Amino acid sequence: MNCIFCKIINKEIPSKIVYEDDLVIAILDLSQATYGHTLVMPKKHYANIYEIDDDTLAHLIKIVKELAIKLKNKLHADGINILNNNDEAAGQTVMHYHIHILPRYKNDDLNINFTDHSKDTNLDDVLNKINS
Repeated sequence: MNCIFCKIINKEIPSKIVYEDDLVIAILDLSQATYGHTLVMPKKHYANIYEIDDDTLAHLIKIVKELAIKLKNKLHADGINILNNNDEAAGQTVMHYHIHILPRYKNDDLNINFTDHSKDTNLDDVLNKINS
């Protein structure tokens, strides 16, 4: 498999490991979008959230929470973003499931924007499509 995260997990590529157990590994992201930007991923290859099994996902999110608390405290972050991208349209660039932990600081330059489309979205239509 030509997956960069699998190569990191198999220690074929060096990384800065923040946490590791039998199921997951957490590493510092090379991009460091914010100071302490960390990636948490299962050791077994799953392309996205649609494929990962529930037990692995439950364990992974538990570790995400523990690390988010640790990063906030140890790096004196003012907040934390937890981000997960699935599929290219959503910004996924490495097709190995992972969650970003992004420590946030009052004057950092990371922008995550949500555009308000409430005036041009019929919520009943959306709800009907989801539940049909």
